[in-house]
Amino acid sequence: MAAKTIISRPIYGTLSPQPGKHHLFIADAEGALAITDMAGKAPPGFFDGAEIVFIPGPEGKHAVALEALKPAQLHIAPSFASLLPRLKHTLTNAHMGLRLYLAGTEGLIGQAMQVALEAGIDNTSIETEHRGSLARRVQCVHCKGITENVTTQPATCSHCGLLLLVRDHYSRRLAAFQGVCINAEDRSESPPIEEAFP
Repeated sequence: MAAKTIISRPIYGTLSPQPGKHHLFIADAEGALAITDMAGKAPPGFFDGAEIVFIPGPEGKHAVALEALKPAQLHIAPSFASLLPRLKHTLTNAHMGLRLYLAGTEGLIGQAMQVALEAGIDNTSIETEHRGSLARRVQCVHCKGITENVTTQPATCSHCGLLLLVRDHYSRRLAAFQGVCINAEDRSESPPIEEAFP
């Protein structure tokens, strides 16, 4: 967990069933476990009006466990980019009182939160729980490109190739951590690359 002094970092909780008739869950990989754990605390019939959108990731695990909850709708998506048009449409046309639950990686939670806030969903109607990988979504401050699933410190920008120090500063607007060139004074310097965000 990040130090409490880094005020730009979001604080995540634990999913809990909220009152209402319309529930939308968005999860990736291990985020499915947050949903199934929450299901044990949910009242009977809670998932009758629920929609779950799930990105299983490369292992393809947990979809069966989500099916067992018998939600009104279950959609499996290969990536966040592929579900984005559907998510924007759903949130733009949502009824008052929709409850939104985001679970999984920080990249998914941040991007889904962006879309929800742009659609006018009040942040008090959004529950979040971080589960799984600590991999970061990083914006290079030099070329403005976004590199997904960064696990090392430093990391190479996938757009311009600069070696970036991945800072703990998190931009909620971009749903990304900031990366700054670590060897700007002397490009021949190459500090050791270590796994920092498994």
